[in-house]
Amino acid sequence: MLEKIKQLIAEIESFTTTSIEEVELFRIKHLSKKGSIAALFDDFKNVPGEQKKDIGKGLNDLKTAALNKINELKDHLCDTDQGKTGLDLTSPGDAIANGTRHPLAIVRNEILAIFNKLGFTISEGPEIEDDWHNFSALNFPEEHPARDMQDTFFIEKNPDIVLHTHTSSVQVRDMETHELPIRLVTPGRVFRNEAISARAHCIFHQIEALYIDENVSFADLKQTLTYFAKELFGAETQIRLRPSYFPFTEPSAEMDVSCSLCGGKGCNICKGTGWLEILGCGMIDPNVLELNGIDKEKYTGFALGMGIERITMLKYGINNLRLFFENDIRFLEQFTAAI
Repeated sequence: MLEKIKQLIAEIESFTTTSIEEVELFRIKHLSKKGSIAALFDDFKNVPGEQKKDIGKGLNDLKTAALNKINELKDHLCDTDQGKTGLDLTSPGDAIANGTRHPLAIVRNEILAIFNKLGFTISEGPEIEDDWHNFSALNFPEEHPARDMQDTFFIEKNPDIVLHTHTSSVQVRDMETHELPIRLVTPGRVFRNEAISARAHCIFHQIEALYIDENVSFADLKQTLTYFAKELFGAETQIRLRPSYFPFTEPSAEMDVSCSLCGGKGCNICKGTGWLEILGCGMIDPNVLELNGIDKEKYTGFALGMGIERITMLKYGINNLRLFFENDIRFLEQFTAAI
């Protein structure tokens, strides 16, 4: 065995290479668990007792020679062109790239910042709601189609517990607990039992605003909407209000903004109309105020709500709603972390 140890030491000391990869193969050949040195250590148990001292010292010398040779080669290669892949602690650090926010988070923060300028504060609430907060307190009649299983996710087939279908349920809680006047903006994730496609999803995000005080009028609502649209889409943006129906507002309207892509001239995005619908709004129905314990003779208010996905698609020209939920890094890296 001593002769074999001497031969391995000679082989190790004569080994030379210009490749880091070959150094690693050399290490595996001699120092791995199944390498040549490990095999000799395994045979050491069969060495006669009178030879153990000399052979044990020879094995230790062999292992030391292999380790020294590997360190020597690595140090040498790190000082050459081959070693440029090594770590040089004196080199400047690599710049850390900025992360990116999800496009929905960017637009959500922009919208909240605009309403914050108008004095609105953020209010959030639970995603699992009871029938009262999600429907009844908002003036939904019993036969309203939104109560149907086709539109609403019910919890364990319980008709009184649902995944909330709009953030208006949070506003009900606000009306129950906040002192008047109320000026709140409510962001959140909502759920509808709909088929997933390029234009629809069973999960989406909303932002709703609620303002209740004495002498609040539709003119206040219109001025708020005008300011919001110009802040979000640009100073040249125009708005248009069309009559609509929502159970919890009366009168109700849907708001369009002039298409920022074509300047209102008409394009395929706005379907040639020059307008894009972005939200629903209206004056709070007196029945809703009464259901929530607010004096409808003294107070009035307005509410508005929008889908963040729709606005984000319009703002960035995104044509497939499913992109927001697929976590494709190629899609997400297109957006900055400015907000």
